[in-house]
Amino acid sequence: MRALLRWLLAIVALLALLLSGPVWILASNQVVTDGHWSSLDRSSAGLAPDPGQIQEAVVQVYAARAYNWRGAFGVHIWIATKEAGADSYHLHQVLSWRRPTVVSSVDTPDRAWFGHSPELLADYRGDEAAGLIPLIAEAATNYPQANLYRVWPGPNSNSFIAWVIREVEGFEVALPVTAVGKDYLFDSVVAPVPSGTGYQLSLAGVFGIMLAVEEGLEINLLGLSAGVDVMRPALKLPGIGRLGMQPRLAGNSR
Repeated sequence: MRALLRWLLAIVALLALLLSGPVWILASNQVVTDGHWSSLDRSSAGLAPDPGQIQEAVVQVYAARAYNWRGAFGVHIWIATKEAGADSYHLHQVLSWRRPTVVSSVDTPDRAWFGHSPELLADYRGDEAAGLIPLIAEAATNYPQANLYRVWPGPNSNSFIAWVIREVEGFEVALPVTAVGKDYLFDSVVAPVPSGTGYQLSLAGVFGIMLAVEEGLEINLLGLSAGVDVMRPALKLPGIGRLGMQPRLAGNSR
């Protein structure tokens, strides 16, 4: 009986530790939880180059806190592409309310995600970006779970982005620790990390471990991840994200 009680207490303590970050994010009002979705900010953050002023191809990856309470746990990620000479961007992402869930459409690349400003994760330009664009479009079309969406543990919008990155050779992006669902590996147990600098083991996105040069060490428990980056010293905490040096911007524009 005492052994069972100790196990229960350990589980409660673990859950409390994992949820402390998201609870703090909510308590400190760092996510927008009021207001109808149609009235929340969707304006440009001014991070993307103006297609009217540059001719070269562009591939960018953005992340912003997810809509409403989900933002306390993690981010939503999307890919923006502009072909050489094009006057607009295409966005590739998964939207939970659509079937099929994969949406590839002309849109503003760096819009706020329903009240939350985006962060730039990757920026490819020129010939390298031009080579990636058709491969990204093909991978988005071939996504194997386009008719299935699960917030937890996946496949969700971040599972889609991680899958596309792994499918496209030369497209290497370290995804943030708050990208819940990025560790869902579909039919695999072991796979290269999205940055291409290491490997991860994951059991259905519920438990796993990641070791890579760019991502550092991450442990995934119940879909939430924590870890440490040694190359650019930082703690990586569930819900809260990165505390320390900023990560390297992926791409060839840095």
